[in-house]
Amino acid sequence: MLGDDAVVLGAWSLSWLLGGLPSGVIAAAYAGGTDPRTSGSGNIGATNAFRVGGRDLGLLTLGADAGKGLLAVGVARLALDGTGPVAVAALLAVAGHCWSPYLGFRGGKGVAVGLGAWLALAPLQTLAAAGAWIAVLSVWRTSSLAALAAAGVLPLLVGLDPDTRRWLPATLALSGIVALRHRENLGRLKEGSEPRL
Repeated sequence: MLGDDAVVLGAWSLSWLLGGLPSGVIAAAYAGGTDPRTSGSGNIGATNAFRVGGRDLGLLTLGADAGKGLLAVGVARLALDGTGPVAVAALLAVAGHCWSPYLGFRGGKGVAVGLGAWLALAPLQTLAAAGAWIAVLSVWRTSSLAALAAAGVLPLLVGLDPDTRRWLPATLALSGIVALRHRENLGRLKEGSEPRL
């Protein structure tokens, strides 16, 4: 594996640029649908794509967002040596989505990109957290609550397993980003005004 500064910076830049690709906007334009930035919550992620464009657009956006996270970390693991640099690449993919360089540093909430990135780092724990997301969504029909539940469970699962514990600091950072991006949703959840799917 290569580890010189140019390779590290290149892998990190690629992670950020990949993460920043606005999948929901691109998918809506390709399908001839409504730009998710102009309708619903205005968010570019899969939940709003589902609201404004239906199931197919939502699933396409979800898959594309998770895929860019998975790809970014896959490339980083091939190019970089060590837990730290790969963890930074994973977080940069999520940050790129949340503060996209293609959209004036606006973006989504990082959940689907985090799903893809962490599938490459801690697959079993990530699948279990995704199960928590599905369970909460099934009962309460509230995507933000499901995302926050999954973000809360994932660090616990990662930290309990000796094989994945090295990813715990980055996982805590991921959960912090997800919580930060959901701060308005948290307010609406407290007020009981958060929209349901």
